[in-house]
Amino acid sequence: MNVTPQQVLDRLAGVLSPRGVALTGADVLSEIVVNGDKVFFSINVEASEIRAWEDVCAQAEVAVRAIPGVSVAMVALTAERKPGSAAPPRRSAQGIPPVSTHRTPQNPAAGSPMARQADIPGVAAVIAVASGKGGVGKSTTALNLALGLRDHGLRVGLLDADIYGPSIPRLTGIREKPHLNDDKKMVPIGRFGLAIMSVGFLVEEESAMIWRGPMVTSAIRQMLRDVAWGELDVLVVDMPPGTGDAQLTLAQTVPLKGAVIVSTPQDLSLIDARRGLAMFRKVNVPVLGIVENMSFFQCPHCGTRSDIFGHGGARQEAERLGVPFLGEIPLHMSIRETSDSGHPVVESEPDGPHTAIYRVIAGRIRDRLQGATAAA
Repeated sequence: MNVTPQQVLDRLAGVLSPRGVALTGADVLSEIVVNGDKVFFSINVEASEIRAWEDVCAQAEVAVRAIPGVSVAMVALTAERKPGSAAPPRRSAQGIPPVSTHRTPQNPAAGSPMARQADIPGVAAVIAVASGKGGVGKSTTALNLALGLRDHGLRVGLLDADIYGPSIPRLTGIREKPHLNDDKKMVPIGRFGLAIMSVGFLVEEESAMIWRGPMVTSAIRQMLRDVAWGELDVLVVDMPPGTGDAQLTLAQTVPLKGAVIVSTPQDLSLIDARRGLAMFRKVNVPVLGIVENMSFFQCPHCGTRSDIFGHGGARQEAERLGVPFLGEIPLHMSIRETSDSGHPVVESEPDGPHTAIYRVIAGRIRDRLQGATAAA
């Protein structure tokens, strides 16, 4: 049975605002977006009233999830300042107003956005794979590094948090949709020995993800909290490029054990990678190291090596910034072909030279995680 926006509105009519008015009559709802059995919308309120609306937002999500045929409900609470109202809430260094989901803490230290961090049950470590810009092969690197960590004997999950351009469904060849368990949590899809979740599993590949910041924030939190990840040694999070809402939300939601920065050798990519690294440092996330992707090209016919994007830029940048250099990954057709076909190179060519490179880098990441745990 297909869910309609009117069914969602009818159910929301039973949820009352803090003033006792039905949610549908409070002039706060965005457009209701229904994609199969997934429902997305936001509640837009005055910034000064946001705490009073937190419980209403939670009730709305529960109400919509109870509609027969709905498997996922993503509800974002958005705070906006109206003309002539009081000053807006304090902004972070990145200019993004934190949207609180908790009561005001009793001590100033707990007022920090990082005080809202909480471990994911069963997950020992969460790491982010990030880049300052798109087009550097970050998702391909994240997937193959997750497989490399698996080959080192770790239990690994992979979360595709690239809301605007999820690539993991294509890179893994996964076409199925996740189902809900008895606790109404999404069950990640198992492939290649990994537990995998992506927003791309919830929407059609051609669908335009035209989401405001709060919807991005809500989606990432739900994929962290409302997924039955099980027992994992490490959860690898494939981040969208840049230093925006998604990165800040992840850092504020879970205590990250570290971040891996992916860059190509040329200056333009390194400039953006530097910004990404600075962002993680600003929110006290350890940088596990930098990976130079598309480091060089070696002709499969004549063996001639060409540094198409330059070479060694990421290593030099790592040395300059005082962070580990994790390794070089070449630009090679087999990596591209296996990625496009949904059979990543570490899985499809387990004894190949490129798989060996990914495993070495994954081993260095594992060692740094173990070293950080021992130091703690």
